[in-house]
Amino acid sequence: MDVCLAIKQRLEELGLEQRDLAAASKVTESYISQLLTGKKLPPEPSRTDIYEKIGKFLKLPSGKLAKLADHQRKEVLKRNLVDPPKPLFKEVRELILRKCAPAKEKQIRVIFEKQPFGELERLVTQKLLDIVKRVAKDELESETWLQSVARLSGRSYEAMRVSILEFLDTDVFNVSSENCVFFLDPLIESWDIDLATFGMEIVLNRRLIPGYARRFEFVESEAAQPQEEPGLTEFLRQSVNGSATDEEVEFLRKLRFKGKHPTPLYYYRELQNLRDPLHFSQDSNDAMHKRRDTGNVKKQLQLDSRKRAVQRWAKNKISPRKKSKS
Repeated sequence: MDVCLAIKQRLEELGLEQRDLAAASKVTESYISQLLTGKKLPPEPSRTDIYEKIGKFLKLPSGKLAKLADHQRKEVLKRNLVDPPKPLFKEVRELILRKCAPAKEKQIRVIFEKQPFGELERLVTQKLLDIVKRVAKDELESETWLQSVARLSGRSYEAMRVSILEFLDTDVFNVSSENCVFFLDPLIESWDIDLATFGMEIVLNRRLIPGYARRFEFVESEAAQPQEEPGLTEFLRQSVNGSATDEEVEFLRKLRFKGKHPTPLYYYRELQNLRDPLHFSQDSNDAMHKRRDTGNVKKQLQLDSRKRAVQRWAKNKISPRKKSKS
């Protein structure tokens, strides 16, 4: 069952209309109609709050609609992957190039025009979308901001929410001219890229988002070394670890824990387990022989001890008789 069918069935069960659902979700009735008729793809659950509002209004289990929408989107994506990527709308490409640093615009334009929608163009467009989406999602939670923007644009509050929700669900292959007019153009002030490292610097409109500038690097680097556990550090200081080899210490350092910090005693026991041949199949037979030999030695010691005890008892028993005869 897809998410649209689940919503329509629940509306019928409760005797509700689409306008009731639109009012509860704080969107337009037109948006709900297009969503339920399949004219719009269900939005990505992680990018919208509409499933939570709809589920609460229809008294459905939490997360049910989001799971259905996620499954439906994956099926559509699988079908779309067989088609080659389509080039951006001419207006979108021109906007992206116009916002580029003047010193790089000509060079970047040549690279963009070599392919309909090449790797560099997708990379730049996707990163710009990610930044503007982050800002739009933060402002979506501000009802005052939404109302003020809606008044300035001559649109209703619900229509403005719909525009942001649709933009948040836009990916790099489906950027529209409307997205440029309402979001990319007013928010992005400039961007620059280093073609050697693919590091990008994005500056947003200082009047709307003061002091918002980000730099992103796309270069290969060594992974940061994790911080050593305090328990291991303390264990390595103790004399009991003086005989540990470099290989054993490296093994202890590679142990990882989620939200837990083991004590030095843990590392001592782990080292003992590492040295115990019984934990390794290749030495298990030798270990069993050693244990058998150890058992035989213990038995012999017990027999010798009993023998000496009997001898001492016999000696003590004979001594009083000798005294009485004398």
